[in-house]
Amino acid sequence: MDRFRNYNIAFSGLKTGKHDFKFEINQEFFDLFETEQEFFNPKIDVNVHLDKHTTFLEFYINVSGTVQLICDISNEEFSQNIENELKILVKFGEEYDDSNEDIITIPQKDSEFNIANLVYEAVVLSIPMKKVAPSVKDSDEYEKLLEKFSPKKIEEEDQSIDPRWEALKKLKDNN
Repeated sequence: MDRFRNYNIAFSGLKTGKHDFKFEINQEFFDLFETEQEFFNPKIDVNVHLDKHTTFLEFYINVSGTVQLICDISNEEFSQNIENELKILVKFGEEYDDSNEDIITIPQKDSEFNIANLVYEAVVLSIPMKKVAPSVKDSDEYEKLLEKFSPKKIEEEDQSIDPRWEALKKLKDNN
């Protein structure tokens, strides 16, 4: 966890109440995770709002910025705006537990909380599954592809039965 220490938020010395933290993340941040990414050249601002209570912490994490993507259709590089928000409740307990996606339990003795994984998830989850460049979305060819592979069109094609199968079906029904 040493390599993520820049993303620790020390809460033990803070007064009860609201506190704000800002981070700017780029490719260096994502390289820490040693995973293959579907994007590159990220320029992302992270705003963390901590509401400290006596028995728990509330984190509001907002990520916004841009990443470069490769279009799934044209292989064209394009810039994609991303934005995502997370709200996490951190409570104190015996040991670390993140099995609940909205509530994280940390040991009583901890004096700081690392947000690196939460920021990483917020960014990755804001990347669209279908990466289509704006120039492709505006083209007539894209509209034709969408129409061709629309669920309604596929359903219509499925209902037209090959006459050879129809003949075999009649034979089966007669027996």
